[in-house]
Amino acid sequence: MPCPSCATPNLPSRRFCRRCAAELQPAAKAAPLPWWRTVWPFRRRVRASSGRGVRLLVILAVVLALCAGGFLLLPAGRALLEDTRDKLGKAKPVTPVGIEASAEVPGHPAKNSTDGLSDRYWGAPAPGASVTYTFGKPFRLVDLIITNGASAKPEAYAGQARALQVTMEVTSQDGEKRTKQLTLSDKPGPQPIPTGISDVRTIRLVLRSPTGLAKGRHLAVAEVEFFQRS
Repeated sequence: MPCPSCATPNLPSRRFCRRCAAELQPAAKAAPLPWWRTVWPFRRRVRASSGRGVRLLVILAVVLALCAGGFLLLPAGRALLEDTRDKLGKAKPVTPVGIEASAEVPGHPAKNSTDGLSDRYWGAPAPGASVTYTFGKPFRLVDLIITNGASAKPEAYAGQARALQVTMEVTSQDGEKRTKQLTLSDKPGPQPIPTGISDVRTIRLVLRSPTGLAKGRHLAVAEVEFFQRS
């Protein structure tokens, strides 16, 4: 029998090599455990049919349940869940029950911004003017669409000045206030703005960063539309 270490021939009855004393028939060694079997409770070697598979499934289910529960309890997890529901659901328009502006140009009241007509507008005399929309019951604000300028028609759009920045202040049912800065493009037509804010009760828009403002001209907002999750 050749030695597995030095290849020296040996008689079949020998257990060790006559030259290097290496073991001629070493006992088979068990395969090393995978890394996940080196930690409790997996490090014990078990017989077949000992319930290892069931135990592993139970532990895995508990871990997944704890991870899912912890994820949903975190604000980021709840926000992600709400955003997913927003994308899967269908948005529908919601109409405010009250509109109040801090300032209006005669003939162009703030109510024109929600009349569904893009050729009539709310006229504000200067930057910093605001309009507050009040809703009958709290809702999840999914999207906001603003049609900037005096009209959605290109030929009448630049007839008055436009606000390129709008500060949106949202008040929820419990009185919490959230502020978001909106950037508008200087172009005619509706501009959708995704929001994703829950329990909305009032929305206040403050006009800032005017363009095209000159003597005899004022800021114009043709239409503001609100959409809730159905």
